[in-house]
Amino acid sequence: MTVVTGARRRALRDGDRQIDTAHLLHSLIESDPDVGAAFEGGHQLARVLGYLVQRSIGYGLRWQRSVEDSGARRLLPAARGAETRDTRASDWSPAASVALEEAFRRAAERGEPQARAVDLLAVVAADPGSRAVEVLRRAGVDPVALAARAADRASADRASAGPGTGFGDAGAEVAALEEGIVPQRDGRPSQQV
Repeated sequence: MTVVTGARRRALRDGDRQIDTAHLLHSLIESDPDVGAAFEGGHQLARVLGYLVQRSIGYGLRWQRSVEDSGARRLLPAARGAETRDTRASDWSPAASVALEEAFRRAAERGEPQARAVDLLAVVAADPGSRAVEVLRRAGVDPVALAARAADRASADRASAGPGTGFGDAGAEVAALEEGIVPQRDGRPSQQV
């Protein structure tokens, strides 16, 4: 849940219409050490963070007036069910919404009730048309290799994933996102900002 809250906070701070995959990437990096470990080193991570921090003053300004609708809706299986939803009115970009759903699907396939941050990183880095991938490329990170390393980490021994590494219950989180409500850590719902 920390990832979702952090991404929402970043979108508000940047003055963006929707929470997109670059907001998710920024929040993932800041909230989970497993995500940082999926990068090839601290230098790569620092460059990505540098680009993400510049978003509100640099190249990201052109994103403020547009909706992130990458190829994710066509490429990811989770997008098939999302096609009928009106994502224009959502607080989530279509690509970010699909990425969250796909991360939950991956976790469910492993029999885990929560998606891990590296699940979401793997999905975000695998969408070639996403804003997160644009940031990764600008920072000199190979998104395909990053997605593979993140997927490997997500599939690694579940026992090593201690408490707090998940970011939500798959079914409840997706349903809450569709309704515009995101549960807080104490279980009480809160209206999505």
